[in-house]
Amino acid sequence: MPNTEEYIGVVLSDVARLLRTEFDRRVRRLGITRAQWLVLTRLHRRPGASHSELAEMMEVEKATAGRMIDRLVANGWVERRSEPGEKRVYLTVEAERVHKRIWRVAEETVETALADLSARESKQLFALLQRVKETLVSGADVPAKGAAGRHSASRASRRPNGNGRIAP
Repeated sequence: MPNTEEYIGVVLSDVARLLRTEFDRRVRRLGITRAQWLVLTRLHRRPGASHSELAEMMEVEKATAGRMIDRLVANGWVERRSEPGEKRVYLTVEAERVHKRIWRVAEETVETALADLSARESKQLFALLQRVKETLVSGADVPAKGAAGRHSASRASRRPNGNGRIAP
């Protein structure tokens, strides 16, 4: 049995969990949960989302999204607007202010986590994680490492460009 501390899936999971835990600790004093912040972030990126769309973006059931929205409405951070076909959800001016404050906390949390890396290493880590994400999002069946020769040419064409993004 392999040492799980050396398995990349475990390390990635641990890092994600630790980032969430640290972020939660930092935003607790602002009176908002990470789940609520995620709703605000989704609505910031996509104003006027429906309950169904928000549930899909959050990867939760529609009833769960509805309860989250209810709490955010009660806090004065979102408002529902009836539009033809269904209700849409929008951030309030106060929520935009909260979103900016919490976004700074998120950035500070990541900066703290990456503090031991050089700027070059941080960019490289980001580029590599973007490639992994791109592979997973594409749903492509990538051969195991032993068959690397078959897909090395496609990998070479997807090297990160200057801004850390993957060139098509």
